[in-house]
Amino acid sequence: MKPSGTKTRSRARRLALQALYRWQMNQDDLDEITLQFHQNPLAERSDMEYFSRLFRGVVDHLPQIDERLQPYMDCRMDRVDPVERAALRIGMFELTYMLDVPNSVAINEAIELAKMFGSDEGYRFVNAVLDKANKASAVQK
Repeated sequence: MKPSGTKTRSRARRLALQALYRWQMNQDDLDEITLQFHQNPLAERSDMEYFSRLFRGVVDHLPQIDERLQPYMDCRMDRVDPVERAALRIGMFELTYMLDVPNSVAINEAIELAKMFGSDEGYRFVNAVLDKANKASAVQK
């Protein structure tokens, strides 16, 4: 039986951030990374279907995600800390493609990931960029 609930999605996001970080740093094979994370002890208490949708979705839509983020950043994406970069990409993927996730939840979860794994002030950057992108998107609709 698949675990359900908001905590299982939060754990799936945590695993997706770690998988994305690894992929960004090493360009390892996506199937290999996915398999290894499905074997992670945290996987039993996580929504691994959601993990796969996030991880694969970010990688598959990377150019579009980065293009949507760039106008709200004061530096190039490759200059952003890898943890904050992964959190931004997950947040923007959820804002853009996961329509069942409220925008406030997508932004807050990305901030929490940056707080948990990023630099001391990195979460502020993630918050500012995603908040600006979200507001601009709402104006365009």
